[in-house]
Amino acid sequence: MGWKHPDVSLEEMVNLVKGFADILILASGYQSSGLLAHWDQQNVTKAFQWGVFFEHVFKSFSCSEDYDESVEELDKALSVIVADASFPQGLAKLSSATLSRARDIVLEQLVHSLPLRDSNLRALLCSTVQMDLDVLSREDPGRLSRYLDTLSLQNTSLDSLHDGDCSEKFSPFNHADIANNEIEERGKQNGTSSCIQELLKRQSAVSCIFSAEKSLAVISKAVSSSQLTWCDQSIAREHLTHDGASRNTDQLDEVRIWYRWKTRSLTYFVDKRTIRLVSGASMIFAASQTQWLQVFERLNMSEERNLGRLSDKIELLLLGCVTRRWSSVIKHLQSVSCDSFASSQRFSEVCNLLSERSQNLVLKEKMVHSKEGRILDHLMNILDGQVRLLWMVPPALSAAAIPSWSPLFRFYVSQIEIQLKEDSPMLRCCSCTQERKEHKDCELTERIWCLHIFHVRGPQLWLGGIDE
Repeated sequence: MGWKHPDVSLEEMVNLVKGFADILILASGYQSSGLLAHWDQQNVTKAFQWGVFFEHVFKSFSCSEDYDESVEELDKALSVIVADASFPQGLAKLSSATLSRARDIVLEQLVHSLPLRDSNLRALLCSTVQMDLDVLSREDPGRLSRYLDTLSLQNTSLDSLHDGDCSEKFSPFNHADIANNEIEERGKQNGTSSCIQELLKRQSAVSCIFSAEKSLAVISKAVSSSQLTWCDQSIAREHLTHDGASRNTDQLDEVRIWYRWKTRSLTYFVDKRTIRLVSGASMIFAASQTQWLQVFERLNMSEERNLGRLSDKIELLLLGCVTRRWSSVIKHLQSVSCDSFASSQRFSEVCNLLSERSQNLVLKEKMVHSKEGRILDHLMNILDGQVRLLWMVPPALSAAAIPSWSPLFRFYVSQIEIQLKEDSPMLRCCSCTQERKEHKDCELTERIWCLHIFHVRGPQLWLGGIDE
């Protein structure tokens, strides 16, 4: 039996769906070239008309006995499209079920994906109002009065936003509850109500993000200012005595250095900029390798050997390796206690761990075919043997993101070992050797400390398996 529709063939329908997907991509606000997509009232209306077309197609199917078989044929064709590596992952659930509510999909994309500048919001509202008025004009000559009556009912439902105390009025969950419960039925009647519903959902999301950012700022400030408290108060009480005798000044300095490194690492992980990069990395690497490689290829073209952009790209790749363990990394770093190991002892234990992991062939094979392995392979290509480029990102990130069974880890550790040698001709990250000082309070020892913290003292961070 297969596809049966009197006005459109299956091949034509599939091509129309591809065109619809392109429109939804543009609803993100950008063209494939990276330029801004122009969304005025006319373009918004055209996008809604695409949605109306698909809804009419599936509505006509509902009156046919061949509905199920036709839908099945379309879904088979769509599954091939969405399975393509170049197809946007955000539209991977595109199917007959989603197309049957195509107008809602257009609205959701325009409200939640498109940057809602004043001009975009005006175009969206004008388009939905005009389309509602056009529908009413075919049904009722007194369309304006009928439309205003509908808005009055809508406004009555929203009055509850202004009731109650301040905590209720400004709670983001109130907006979502109203949007989801009280307005949902009216939203099915006209585009304006649906638009209001989606705008309330966006307002709810923005409110939640704003609250989260304020909380994050408080946490970040508390962490960054906690160093003085740790070192001058609790540390003095906890570490100044040992076997009944006062610890000497050098030992206290070691404790202060240790907690300064810990504070700096924690501050980086909870920083607003870092959190945003983690969110971006999570979205980028959720796509297929073909797609995220295309993203970095575009970055390559715009980079022009700019070290600042190269540093951002390296940081983004490393964050892509640690997103699934983000909370665990912060918890481990927060809970780890001070140790009295010398840098040489810490580095020796890191090297011993490297030797143990290199013998685990099963783990290495799994790593090669994992998502993290592919990300690190790409990073190795970018570094092109210049490990000094890793010195542009925080030591804690390199240690937390590069697993000890990765070839990059061996490369990283070997370069640290070269730095420790007095006769090393390479570019140094500290001046301790030239000044004939012990590596004690420098970037090199901080990097060794981070490797020890995350790999020797935090093996549980790597036990959750490797992302495929």
